[in-house]
Amino acid sequence: MGPRAREAALRRLAEDEFDVLVVGGGVVGAGVALDAVSRGLSVALVEARDLAAGTSSRSSKLIHGGLRYLEQLDFRLVREALRERGLLVTRLAPHLVRPVPFLLPLRHRVWERGYVGAGVLLYDTLGGARALPRHRQLSHSRALREAPGLRSDALVGAIQYYDAQVDDARFTMMVARTAMQYGACVTTRTKVTGFLRDGERVTGAVVGDLESGAELPARARQVINATGVWTDEIQRLAGASPGSRAVTVQASKGVHLVVPREKIRLDTGLILRTEKSVLFVIPWGPHWIVGTTDTPWDLDKVEPAPTRADIDYILEHVNAVLRTPLTHDDIEGVYAGLRPLLGGTGKQGGGSETVKLSREHAVIRPEPGLVIVAGGKYTTYRVMAKDAVDVAVAGLGQAVPTSVTERVPVIGAAGFEALRNNRRRLAGRAGLPVARVEHLLGRYGSCVEEVLALVEADAGLGEPIPGAEGYLKAEAVYAVTHEGALHLEDVLVRRTRVFIEERDHGLAAAPEVAALIAPVLGWDDDRVRAEIDAYRAGVEADLAAQREIDDAAANAVRLAATAPAQHVA
Repeated sequence: MGPRAREAALRRLAEDEFDVLVVGGGVVGAGVALDAVSRGLSVALVEARDLAAGTSSRSSKLIHGGLRYLEQLDFRLVREALRERGLLVTRLAPHLVRPVPFLLPLRHRVWERGYVGAGVLLYDTLGGARALPRHRQLSHSRALREAPGLRSDALVGAIQYYDAQVDDARFTMMVARTAMQYGACVTTRTKVTGFLRDGERVTGAVVGDLESGAELPARARQVINATGVWTDEIQRLAGASPGSRAVTVQASKGVHLVVPREKIRLDTGLILRTEKSVLFVIPWGPHWIVGTTDTPWDLDKVEPAPTRADIDYILEHVNAVLRTPLTHDDIEGVYAGLRPLLGGTGKQGGGSETVKLSREHAVIRPEPGLVIVAGGKYTTYRVMAKDAVDVAVAGLGQAVPTSVTERVPVIGAAGFEALRNNRRRLAGRAGLPVARVEHLLGRYGSCVEEVLALVEADAGLGEPIPGAEGYLKAEAVYAVTHEGALHLEDVLVRRTRVFIEERDHGLAAAPEVAALIAPVLGWDDDRVRAEIDAYRAGVEADLAAQREIDDAAANAVRLAATAPAQHVA
């Protein structure tokens, strides 16, 4: 996914007619591209920004069944999500998705242990084969040994159960790379500005290359819209009036804090009930992720802004159970994302057809040649993708194989465990500490050999990035040669997580990273300075927004601060 591959993909996008054109490069769009291409279809995917730039890089980073759905008696939904969790952990992406224990504190001595325990037992049972360890009932003293940072009066005991965790942005990117491996044409910074039609039938899209300013037609027999919170905008672009839209999506803002690991004394993740939903404390390398909020959002969708009120809400709820409360000074990073919650669907005066509908997601065929997949959760992206392609295939008028993605590992999975067992040999060959190679294996899987090859060719790339010592210089180079990064922001925010992991949000690392990737991307000195300035403006805008108390003020501050610093082409 380097610059030359992008040029070839753009030529192909303009010249070929595809069976399926996917609009949107989040996890669902990437999953749709992989599902379709692995059935033997010709596939193109276009993304207006970067892979996972929206919701799919800003989640709680959990792969889970959703315990709360058991209380709503939605056993089918939980079973489906737990089956996907098992596939990801054991077969599809064991290098990227790993089990994590969570402690669920109990506040009542008798009824709650039985009630919650029965629910968690069902959670284990619905999960099927023993992909993750079973839950454990813990006494008060045993729970505090697992979580010495909790106040003694915050619980009378606990239940420990397992779910799984993922780096959401990396996973999305690697699903897209897997689709490319099988022949999909994937381009980023390519924005749909209109649709091609033959009478009433959608036959493709008009796509603007945001890097060059060129506009090109992307022709396809079926178009699948997988744009998440931008679903309504794409429907409007397709010509649907508000009253005839096939589906509506309500954006809900979720905010997370990142704090140092030593600030919360836990040997396990933590899940807390709140008056609205749940709050997680999730291990993230040498950090904790704490969140999330859940509030309606109808402002700018590109960069939803966290506010002082959001941060205070999270601190208040987590501090209610901590022996040593967190303060604003403990926060290393804050990020906000938008959940695409499913609104109305069905026949609303425009002849729309609800083809597949669940509590979580819907697949709609509003008009010939166009399929919309909306709603859903990260964990079940593969099911959503399968459902969307099933509907698109029905419009192709030809026999197409059924989905095979439950047996198609994500790139980096094949050979991962063998390489992990050989991590000491890999470390010796590259001249790196074993712990560093273990970290790389958890980010790249068997693709780690490509990263280590860069180090073997240039020993200097085996050095940590100044200002972001958790990452090697080789990782910045690899992000633009193999992972499709086109801008400094892509590397610091999504290919790595420097933006949320470093207290300065990567400002110290930015010049070094820009210098590393400039030769690959063909940047001159002016372009390097422009990229650094644009990144700094984004960081400053985020910090300014976090000082505001409400959404409207934070959104206005962020938009005003970033307006002069748009990326140069």
